[in-house]
Formats: sequence, C-alpha cells, structure tokens
Amino acid sequence: MEDLKDYIRNIPDFPKKGILFRDITTLIGDKEKFGRVINELSRRYADKKIDAVVAIESRGFIFGGALARELGAAFVPVRKKGKLPYKTLSVTYSLEYGEDTVELHEDAFKPGARILLIDDLLATGGTMAAVIDLVKKLKGEIAEIAFVIELADLKGRARLKGHPVYSMVQY
Repeated sequence: MEDLKDYIRNIPDFPKKGILFRDITTLIGDKEKFGRVINELSRRYADKKIDAVVAIESRGFIFGGALARELGAAFVPVRKKGKLPYKTLSVTYSLEYGEDTVELHEDAFKPGARILLIDDLLATGGTMAAVIDLVKKLKGEIAEIAFVIELADLKGRARLKGHPVYSMVQY
C-alpha cells in the first residue's frame, strides 16, 4: 500500500507554518485508488463480524461510510459538539492549544456490538482516544482501529494502547 503515497498530496505550511498537511483529496479523487483502499479495508475486516463502523468527522466519514456499506455494517458518525440532533454522549479532550469535544448519539449501537473505528489520519491520537472513551461508555467492543495514514513520528499509536491499530500508509 506504500504506493498510495504517490496519491497523497503534501501541502507545506497548511493550516499553519511548519505543518506538512497530508491531503487525501487526490487519493479519493482517483476512483481506482479510492476503490483499492476500500477493497483492502473490506478484505481485512470481512470475517471480523463488524456490527458498526464508527468514523470521525469529517474525512473519516469518506472512508467509514463506504467501508460500512461494503461490510454490511451500520455507519456511526462521531461529530464535534452540537452537530448531532439527538441525545448524545460527549468526551472533551486536550488539544495543543485548548480543548475540543466529540459526541456520539446515545443509541448509536447496542452494548456488546463489535466496532471498527476509522479515521483518515493518526497524528497524536487525542481525538481517537476520546472516541474510544465514547465507545466504551456505550459498552461497544472495539475490534480494531484503522487509519489510512499514520504520522509515526507523532507517536499517536501509544495513546491507543490496549487496542489493535492498523494503518495503510506510514510517514
């Protein structure tokens, strides 16, 4: 899957100076490469009896929705505070310069459901760690945590200890 790097555009100094942004729009804009990502993930999880794919706003939705459909699983969106219309559970977590909150509908899945968590990119792991807390509050069983891209130098995987993590491409 390392050749997928050829389809991920690097944008220096975005969203601020010193950041090298990994842009997936070039990957998802190529139907063969996007299909290959979804097919690879589908094969990986085909026999894992996934009940729901839980994806993080917003780029995680791109992969999560397509993957949920391929697996015959439910799709569960995790959104920023105030974006979901029904009763929610929330977790607030620390960012480099402040805090953020993510939410999940309180009836997103039943206790004991096998959950696959997915997002486009693993950096420091803070957002996904918060999502893990949400899934635990609903008593979901985390089958695995998947990412298309992992920025290994940021050591986000360490924050997700105790859970299997898979990433397709590492930088």
